[in-house]
Amino acid sequence: MNWYRRHGRDLPWRHTRDPYAILVSEFMLQQTQVATVLPYYNEWFRRFPDFSALARASESDVLHAWQGLGYYARARNLHATAKTIVDRYGCRFPKSIEQTRQLPGIGKYIAHAVAAFAFDQSVPIVEANAARVLARIFNLQTSIDKSAGREFLWNRARQFVPECGAARFNSALVDLGALICLPRKPRCRICPVRKFCRATNPEILPVKKTRPCTKQLTENHGFVVKQNKILLERSRGRWRGMWIL
Repeated sequence: MNWYRRHGRDLPWRHTRDPYAILVSEFMLQQTQVATVLPYYNEWFRRFPDFSALARASESDVLHAWQGLGYYARARNLHATAKTIVDRYGCRFPKSIEQTRQLPGIGKYIAHAVAAFAFDQSVPIVEANAARVLARIFNLQTSIDKSAGREFLWNRARQFVPECGAARFNSALVDLGALICLPRKPRCRICPVRKFCRATNPEILPVKKTRPCTKQLTENHGFVVKQNKILLERSRGRWRGMWIL
């Protein structure tokens, strides 16, 4: 916590307790780096400042605002969640983790993140950065992609989280992984928790399942131009309604 006060990242979603703002940030940060998210996050709030504005928007407008972030299912789920919050909860985000997890696209991590960062509930969060820190501190040799490994990490994180100040603690754990406990070249010499770390070879941790081979797909498209206009069609395949050649 002392390290975080001096070196923690100054991010816009850390200056609010608005569950909508927290939720948007968490959806955007899934599989996307912070530097990429920042400009999208600010522009998103100019177009959709709250759940009501997002719920009223068309799917086309939502996907356009998301354009460039990739993994467009996140945008569709966020849109669907906004509609549910407006219709079922009267624009008030539920504080219950169980209710939150019933919303579209929200799993354990995002539900806990909103509970911790918006409502300061004493709950752990385990995303990629925190998982790496915890796996190394405890020298975990079990794959974190398997249920036993995931359960171990969540249980350890639960033991650490304080009764008060869970938001700051979880932010500190995430930043420790993002800035110090790096994936390939951990900065162990300046790590504030190095005296607690049991990892003998941190570079190879956390253990993960072997990735499946990449599939190469070939798609055929026609580039049709007439009178300075390009012919597009709305996809019915894996691009799910997006406009393509």
